[in-house]
Amino acid sequence: MNIRTPQVRLAWIAAIGALVVTTGCSAMKTDANAPMAVEKTATAIDPTPAPAGTPSAAMGAMTLSGAQEVPPNQSAATGKSTIRIGADMAVTGSVDVTGMTPTAAHIHEAPAGSNGPVIVPFAKTGATSFAPAAGAKLTEAQYASYKAGRLYINVHSVQYPNGEIRLQLMPQ
Repeated sequence: MNIRTPQVRLAWIAAIGALVVTTGCSAMKTDANAPMAVEKTATAIDPTPAPAGTPSAAMGAMTLSGAQEVPPNQSAATGKSTIRIGADMAVTGSVDVTGMTPTAAHIHEAPAGSNGPVIVPFAKTGATSFAPAAGAKLTEAQYASYKAGRLYINVHSVQYPNGEIRLQLMPQ
């Protein structure tokens, strides 16, 4: 048998490829609830929300609520945020709300338990959704505040003009 024929080379390449794929896949973590054999983690695509009323531990998987407002309110509205702040200080993602008619949304600068000024306004992208403008970026001082946990997302309504639901941003 001549190992230099195209069919034999193709068979060898397929066998080596199968070995590499099998070895790589066997090293992956699995989760019975995940659709494929991968570790299921919070992402902007498949967020696992934080409990209502508590700050998020990771960007991209965040829940806004009235319990996080200052002062807290009894609103039944909730929101899901996929806002991310990159190492380049770029602000991307979106905020989607339910149970309310939002009038505005943005990122404010203040620690948990305090209110502060708007630093990144969001544009309304749908009846209940918002996103930062393309190219939105934090300043160096704002990024330092983000790293210290001193930024929050706030969504306003007519009923709660100072903010109906909120989420304190915590760096990843």
